[in-house]
Amino acid sequence: MTEGRGWGQTVLGWFIVREGEPAQAQDAGALDTAPAENAPPADAGMPNVFTSPPPSAPGGRVDFDGVFDSAGIARDERERIGKAGDLLASLPADTPVAVRKQIVEASLKAFGVPIDKIIETGVEEIQALEGYIRAGASDTQQVLEESTQRIQQYEAEIKNIRTVMDQRVQEQQSVAAACNARKLEVQRILEFFGQETVARVVRDSPKLHDPSASGGTA
Repeated sequence: MTEGRGWGQTVLGWFIVREGEPAQAQDAGALDTAPAENAPPADAGMPNVFTSPPPSAPGGRVDFDGVFDSAGIARDERERIGKAGDLLASLPADTPVAVRKQIVEASLKAFGVPIDKIIETGVEEIQALEGYIRAGASDTQQVLEESTQRIQQYEAEIKNIRTVMDQRVQEQQSVAAACNARKLEVQRILEFFGQETVARVVRDSPKLHDPSASGGTA
């Protein structure tokens, strides 16, 4: 593997490469969120790194300790990574990369911290985070597919309901038109006998309702 740009192809592409960044800066372990060049597909060779289900991330807030615990990465091992990070951050930014590397390695050895273990834990953390990303993406895709299917079902149901509503309105309009037409036919017959006669029959009949008595129109 070549130095610098080769970071993007390291460990199945789980390392992230900053676009256009010099090789030396990348040798120092600078990572970013830009996609790695020539990175493998999302499902390429990704092992199951979790020994227990990782925690959810409500609102996008990641419980990193929970993620690493689920991946079986011991806390003391993670603390070594933290010490190395703090040590690196404490060095002046203009310190040459080679000098920073010598200082960090010498300091870690003085503290009795195995460099290989730090590297191993660092890669474990990265693959755990990549696994977490992929697991979340898979769950999200499933939610999207299920939600899309439900939306389609609801849309179909809404369409059917609107069709029933439209049919019912059209039916009622047809009923009203037909009934009013028949009322006019009967009304013409009643008009033949005269309005006063019809009004008297309505008032005297126990079966008929006098609309004028309730403020209606005849």
